Amino acid sequence: MQNNKIQELTELGVALALATILSFLKLYEMPQGGSLTLEMLPIIFISLRWGWKKGFFLGATYGVLQLLLGAKIYYPSQAFIDYPLAFGLLGFSGLVSKLFDEANFKIKSILIVMATLLGGSFRFLAHVISGVVFFGKYAPEGVDVWVYSLGYNATYMIPQIIITIVAMILLDKGLANTSLNEVNNREAK
Repeated sequence: MQNNKIQELTELGVALALATILSFLKLYEMPQGGSLTLEMLPIIFISLRWGWKKGFFLGATYGVLQLLLGAKIYYPSQAFIDYPLAFGLLGFSGLVSKLFDEANFKIKSILIVMATLLGGSFRFLAHVISGVVFFGKYAPEGVDVWVYSLGYNATYMIPQIIITIVAMILLDKGLANTSLNEVNNREAK
């Protein structure tokens, strides 16, 4: 039991560091915040591995770390919604973690898509609400603030969700192949 807890804490720490490093590798960045990165990948990975509660904790902790590292903050409550809450909501991708453990690659791929869409959609929703409440004044005249916020946040969130899905499937395939190769090498000896 103690070894399991140590492994869990170690993996959460490594995932937090990895998400932070990945957040600095930006494909593009939006003018009022939001960027296309792979930062969601370690959070979703941990959520699928350890469940939604650990995923929520990791995501919220990552959000706080982003605040400390100089996130774009315009209003105190916007900081909470766009960082600890939004990234914490990624943890809900872990709601399928029990199914993920025993699944074959095809089923795991479907679960990865579902999990990433779920967690990513919750994060997207948090950013949209923040956009309506705090950034609606930037909407062009005559454009509904909800449409503006949905459009603004979709420009980086939809590609980020897609890239995360692809990377998670490739990562899972690589891990599955590595595990099979290790088993085959042991059996050959």
